[in-house]
Amino acid sequence: MLFHNLSKEDTVKTLSTNVETGLTAEQVSRLQEQYGENKLREKAKKTMLQRFLDQFKDVMILILLAAAAVSLVIAIVEANPKELFEPFLILLIVVLNAVMGVLQESKAEKALDALKSMSAPHARVVRNGHLQVIEAAELVPGDIIHLEAGDFVPADARLLHSVSLKSEESALTGESVPSEKDAELIEDEKSPLGDRTNMVFSGCSITYGTAVAVVTGTGMETEMGKIANLLDDEGDTQTPLQKKLADLGKYLGIMALAACAIIFVVGLVNKLDPMHLFMTSVSLAVSAIPEGLPAIVTIVLSIGVQRMVKRNALIRRLPAVETLGSASIICSDKTGTLTQNRMTLVKAWCDGDTAPVALTGDEDNKTKKLLMFGALCCDGAVEFENGEEKHIGDPTETAIVLAAHKNGMPKDKINTACPRIGELPFDSDRKLMSTINVINGKKVVIVKGAFDMMATRCIAGDIETAREMTETMSADALRVLAVAYKVIDEVPAELTSENLECGLTFMGLVGMIDPPRPEAKVAVATCRKAGIKPVMITGDHVVTASAIAKELGIYVDGDKAITGAQLDAMTDDELDAEVQNISVYARVSPENKIRIVKAWQRKGQVVSMTGDGVNDAPALKAADIGCAMGITGTDVAKGAADMTLTDDNFATIVEAVREGRGIYANIRKVVGFLLGTNIGEVITVFAAMLLWHQTPLLSMQLLWINLVTDSLPAIALGMEAVEADIMEKDPKPKNEGIFAHGLGIQVVLQGFMFAALILIGFKMGEAISIEAGQTMAFTVLALTQVVQAFNMRSGHSLFTVGIFTNKTLNLAALSSVLLVLLVLFTPLNSIFGLVYLPWYMYLIALVLIIVPFIVMEVSKMLGLVKKDH
Repeated sequence: MLFHNLSKEDTVKTLSTNVETGLTAEQVSRLQEQYGENKLREKAKKTMLQRFLDQFKDVMILILLAAAAVSLVIAIVEANPKELFEPFLILLIVVLNAVMGVLQESKAEKALDALKSMSAPHARVVRNGHLQVIEAAELVPGDIIHLEAGDFVPADARLLHSVSLKSEESALTGESVPSEKDAELIEDEKSPLGDRTNMVFSGCSITYGTAVAVVTGTGMETEMGKIANLLDDEGDTQTPLQKKLADLGKYLGIMALAACAIIFVVGLVNKLDPMHLFMTSVSLAVSAIPEGLPAIVTIVLSIGVQRMVKRNALIRRLPAVETLGSASIICSDKTGTLTQNRMTLVKAWCDGDTAPVALTGDEDNKTKKLLMFGALCCDGAVEFENGEEKHIGDPTETAIVLAAHKNGMPKDKINTACPRIGELPFDSDRKLMSTINVINGKKVVIVKGAFDMMATRCIAGDIETAREMTETMSADALRVLAVAYKVIDEVPAELTSENLECGLTFMGLVGMIDPPRPEAKVAVATCRKAGIKPVMITGDHVVTASAIAKELGIYVDGDKAITGAQLDAMTDDELDAEVQNISVYARVSPENKIRIVKAWQRKGQVVSMTGDGVNDAPALKAADIGCAMGITGTDVAKGAADMTLTDDNFATIVEAVREGRGIYANIRKVVGFLLGTNIGEVITVFAAMLLWHQTPLLSMQLLWINLVTDSLPAIALGMEAVEADIMEKDPKPKNEGIFAHGLGIQVVLQGFMFAALILIGFKMGEAISIEAGQTMAFTVLALTQVVQAFNMRSGHSLFTVGIFTNKTLNLAALSSVLLVLLVLFTPLNSIFGLVYLPWYMYLIALVLIIVPFIVMEVSKMLGLVKKDH
């Protein structure tokens, strides 16, 4: 159906809907059954079987399975039942490993899916006569939707009513300039997409104006859906850190393979059983290569993201978690983020008065007229439910509306008495909003906005005194808005700033205050301690901004506060020289924000930037961490950001940085734990083969240790609580490697320590028999890994952080220990090539097992182990 070629009335009729009341619940249910969800078809997910088979794609696993198969054939040919156990056991362990891998992947994917659903787009729709907010996926053809600047268009729709509407459609048409829209036009049947001015399309965004539209197409039936099959929307979901770790795994793999090859050759030269030798070498390679590291890191990141959601920070992209740990500059909006976003009108000044007056709720007629004109030029509203105020819309507007209400002028009452017949929406370039209202039979243009933008447009009124009053009120940290008006004979055919916002009569000023959030002051102090510089960026007057910044501790002695105009006058070189001294930017434009971000980035800093408007999107993308406002933010801003603050609170950004640092520290702990223990395994077998031409560990034993003591403690280690002093250190430099601060050396030294302990255990047990030696080596290796998981929890002493305070690790360690004991002290031991030992051997093993704990505690006490950076 070519809806662009139909009139509004015909479109509504064709779709069997109602402009005023929308669809009924019954219609919605039937249409959802008919059309399905309003979503593009996603790439088919892998089945559990496909995922399971993917676990066997690793070359070393395939070699191991091939070796097990050969071993099985030999055992059958030689009719040796005892030799059948080993290949069957290897197969069982490999299958268990694959199951573990599938479970890990599923857990990571579920966490990421939960993330997607939390950041799913919403739509404002009229159903059953009520305007409600629903998930965009629930829309059906015939739904009546409301759109405004900053919204993503949730489905293809025919416009029914539009005011100065512009839509950014470059994703569909390639046109970089936003398209002007008009609900009244009927386009030619053959009009190309870019010329269908009475339609808006799914996936595009509204950059200006407001509209009401009826949904004409959803899901794959939208214009975006028609080309969806040509698009590959699936980006690379691996974070930079995961890629580095995957590369590291390859290098370690090559080293492990080289060591295993040498072990195999030395064994052959010394006439050891080639089959067992080969199996041990391959098993060592499988155990030593940390192929599961990227998957474990995904889980750790995902768990961290879920933890952040509980603290009101919604992460949209996993790499942002890594970047958060390095944040060194936080550029924050003032209103609602650093302040309470509860604007209250406290003062007013009318043209001709000598000083501003404090508002009491019983003002004189002159002030009442100022409040009435101001309220008429507002889209915000205040509703009263059970004695509670509910503010809807922009807080500066609701403050004016509430002040008018207190003076006996409720919004709905004055709107009825003085109906609006035209409007020019607010935008951040003009910093003005205008409406045309019929007041006492006259057409009156009311303009409200920033005084400095208004002053040049007025031809009547005492502008100089108004300027002084603006400064006086701003010095008291008040936000000041100016109101002006003019009477016109006719409404212009086209409403523009040039023909409406000129020749005005200045009416007066209103001053409001938004008190700082108490928690913001604490968060700013935390930033200072953590080596992070907080910067305030606001559209407010510089005096107001400086007063609030000073109270919060952002603006301190020696700092500078500048305006957007002063910033515009500076060259990039001048800005680079001054940027470190500037703590407050007032009266800024979205373009200014990008310059501030770039200036800090040129200094090598990692910048977080907040934003909520359509025009903030470029700055949010330019920043290392873009933070959109969840309450006041537009869909476009949220789409461009890495993180959404669901409570619009500055303290949440600081809390997210703290969590980011904690997650990165935990990943370092996991990497250190896995690599340290894996290096220990390789050195053990390598050294024993070179020194004594013996294998201290059999293939089954290595694989069992890899299964039970690697992944469970590693994931639990990744869930370690954020350390108390993590915000008392400077941020991590942008390009710092994961092995910085001595972690690389620590891992290698720990590997040698484990090898030494295992070899001591092996030699002591070997005095009884080779099997006893292998049992000792198995016991020491398996249980020192569990002990090491606890050692890696913190750079502080475990007695300081509490040995058993990580309950998840306690459970993981207990599971690992029980699974090790299962093969040591039950008949299963014979299958694994293990034997029962004399009691004193277990005591020796216990001493060897607790050595890493003692060594690490002493090292921490002497400052040899660096605390997590």
